[in-house]
Amino acid sequence: MLNLFSLKEKKEEGAKGGAGAKKKASAAQLRITKDINELELPKTCKTEFPDPDDLLSFKLIIYPDEGFYRNGQFSFSFKIGAAYPHEPPKVKCETKVYHPNIDLEGNVCLNILREDWKPVLTINSIVYGLQYLFLEPNPEDPLNKEAALELQNNRRLFEQNVQKTMKGGSINGVYFERCLK
Repeated sequence: MLNLFSLKEKKEEGAKGGAGAKKKASAAQLRITKDINELELPKTCKTEFPDPDDLLSFKLIIYPDEGFYRNGQFSFSFKIGAAYPHEPPKVKCETKVYHPNIDLEGNVCLNILREDWKPVLTINSIVYGLQYLFLEPNPEDPLNKEAALELQNNRRLFEQNVQKTMKGGSINGVYFERCLK
């Protein structure tokens, strides 16, 4: 008769004794690897991995080709936590931008990064959500209330202010670095 317990013990001893035994990947690492392998970036986006061995921390750069923000270059940092995919990644805009849904600290107001997150959503979903914010800013759910009010009340002035800030200018005493490509 085969003694399964003794086989299991030998296997565990071998794993412990093996020098340089590889650490098991976490659920978050496995899922982010799958998400990144299946990523279908539009031509207006690219990813950068500062540390190719760390898929839990990367950048997304969006280059809108239409709308108020066309010809701009906007960088977002992604931090994937241990609870991913049960919790959304932490996403910050690293480019200071005059936008109703992005505040001056880089916080992003995107429903799928908050209350509407579901584990079935992927990094691809977030990429398309962020890209959509640049095509259709949403003044109904703002983080930058001033920009939202301006977009609602005077689209032309809003567009002028977006262009001014993207060229490297100030609005109400806040300076914005040039982000045109």
